[in-house]
Amino acid sequence: MVVSLVNVLVNGAAYGMLLFLMAGGLSVTMGLMGFANLAHGSLAMLGGYVLATLMNHYDVSFLPALLAATIATAFAGAIVERTVFRRLYGGAELDQVLLTIGVVSMTVAAATYVWGTNPTSVKIPAWLDGRLQFGNFDFGVYRLFLLIVGGALTAGLFFGIDRTNFGAKIRAAVDNRRMTVSCGIDVKRLFALAFAIGSALAGLGGGLAVGLVGLDPTFGVKYLVFLLMVVVVGGLGSIRGTLVAAIALGICDVTGKYYVPDAGAFILYAVVVVMLLWRPRGLFGR
Repeated sequence: MVVSLVNVLVNGAAYGMLLFLMAGGLSVTMGLMGFANLAHGSLAMLGGYVLATLMNHYDVSFLPALLAATIATAFAGAIVERTVFRRLYGGAELDQVLLTIGVVSMTVAAATYVWGTNPTSVKIPAWLDGRLQFGNFDFGVYRLFLLIVGGALTAGLFFGIDRTNFGAKIRAAVDNRRMTVSCGIDVKRLFALAFAIGSALAGLGGGLAVGLVGLDPTFGVKYLVFLLMVVVVGGLGSIRGTLVAAIALGICDVTGKYYVPDAGAFILYAVVVVMLLWRPRGLFGR
């Protein structure tokens, strides 16, 4: 029982770290920039398809394909931000929601047209496709890889948002854009860079997700709900809260499906309801 519980916890933490990689960018755009970007899951889907296309059709190895997916998604996010989303900064939340939902519908149709409706998968490289034995405990290498990559990026994200001049400029621009502009800061360029970083995280998470949960044209819609739950439960604008919420919800989801499979996702949604009743602003919301 102890061995199975530890394995479930590790698997849940790895799944939670994957959610954090995808939701971290949403926390930046929604929490720090104040833009309700419901198309964030579509950016993660794009990263997954770029990785799968490079690996399956061009024989690109896993790590270079993952890097290419991250960069491609960053560029795609920057282009969409500059041409579409920028027009609604500071606008009504309903307008932002309707616009980004429209973008989601378009990306689902585009992905179906280009890649088809069948689920897409990739072959995990041999050095990640195995298990490690630690005494009585047996862990999947790929899940441990997710924890290591996620931990390193988490440290970088914490430092970049909370400890650098760049993070301070973003927070200042959100709180008082006119005053920030008067200080000589190019807010448009700042927001474009922040959006590109958030998109890159989504693409990275989407690329890593292919090897764990698969990929299809509805990926952006299916996981949008999970990403929103992670950001809201963690608290808008709190990277630390997003991390804690992602790990907690990932463990709850995997544990519930392992021990009470008949309940499906009921346990996860019940935990979210209880958390929001206890902390309506999220765990670390201000």
